[in-house]
Amino acid sequence: RGIFPLADRLHHLRMYGWPSQVGAAGFASCILPTPGKTHRIMPLEARRSRALHGDMFRFSVSHIALTLGLILLGGISGALCAWIGLPLPYLLGPMLGTGLIVGAMQHRFPDGYVFPMKLRMVFIGAIGAMIGARFTPEILAMLPRMAISIPVLIIVVGVVHWLNVIIFQRLGGIDRVTAYYSGAPGGMYASLVFGEQAGADLTMLTLLQFLRVIAVVTIVPFAMSLWEGHLVGSAAGLSFGSAHGDLISLPILLAISVLGVVLGERLKLPAAQLVGPLFLAALVTLTGITVISPPEWVLPAAQVVVGVALGMRFTGMTGRLMLKATALSLVSVTVMMLVGVIAAIIVTQITGLPTDMLAVAYAPGGVVEMSLIGLSLAAEPTIITLHHLVRILVAIGELSLANKLGWMQPKD
Repeated sequence: RGIFPLADRLHHLRMYGWPSQVGAAGFASCILPTPGKTHRIMPLEARRSRALHGDMFRFSVSHIALTLGLILLGGISGALCAWIGLPLPYLLGPMLGTGLIVGAMQHRFPDGYVFPMKLRMVFIGAIGAMIGARFTPEILAMLPRMAISIPVLIIVVGVVHWLNVIIFQRLGGIDRVTAYYSGAPGGMYASLVFGEQAGADLTMLTLLQFLRVIAVVTIVPFAMSLWEGHLVGSAAGLSFGSAHGDLISLPILLAISVLGVVLGERLKLPAAQLVGPLFLAALVTLTGITVISPPEWVLPAAQVVVGVALGMRFTGMTGRLMLKATALSLVSVTVMMLVGVIAAIIVTQITGLPTDMLAVAYAPGGVVEMSLIGLSLAAEPTIITLHHLVRILVAIGELSLANKLGWMQPKD
């Protein structure tokens, strides 16, 4: 007789939140009638409007504010790492900074908070589009000159991936799914996406993939500087592109990123948020429709958002885990570099191409830094860039095939 039926009240809670979301007072008002008042059943649409524009709106604002705050702190962490001179500063800094915040203050986050996945997908799409934009007609025109070195590179990718899986499983005791995706010698973002889908240990996978790139972009320039007798790469002050870039490319990049993600998901491509924009951008540039050359700050900005998203899942890291991952990564990178140098020597004997250039081209990571080293060696950086783009594509293709065929599904 005018009392809000219990079943309808429970439906209200299922629709708009339980006590931890609506608060004790809201919960009581939903379940218990107020003494001295006549209660009428509120229409469903009216209750939905109240929920959406009342307490739930307040929590949505807190989620947005927290997301923006994390991105801002990620940008500051990235700038600090860049000032120190660390490799991959705008990816490593936000990831570590956010991981520390999550570990220390996650209990103070709003209930049910998760980093917006659609935001992460758009920025991963932007990174994929920028990778795809490197495939220009000029790059592909050089393929005939690489008739031997590129097939050898494809073999090297398969061999070092297989060796990495053995190293991680035998020496590190890592499960086969995590070992497989951690051992990929390229396609870091794809390996993280595929590994997450397959149930890999995301903390160990992220550590090993980041440490692979960090070790390569640290060791190779140092070794080549000793070999050449002078600084090489970014340490010599070299860089690509303009700090201003082409502002017209920004809306084009955004459109390709969003459209590529949508098409990738519709076509059910593996790692759709990365592979879709990558292929779409490559198609646009190879056909000569347009040239995508956004300002240099776009890539660091995208890396900050992706780094923060990774840091939100970067839980459970301990000092022992970090030491284990570092040791495994050093062994892995050493083996990969040795295989690359041996392959470079063999290809040099056949083709006459410089061994130092091929060794840099076969390095398992750091496409921009390796191309800058090519400038320092008076070699053609486009040749090195082409090899690294092929390495990335082969690695992504291999991971895609394994994901599509279900080779790396976790065992019960």
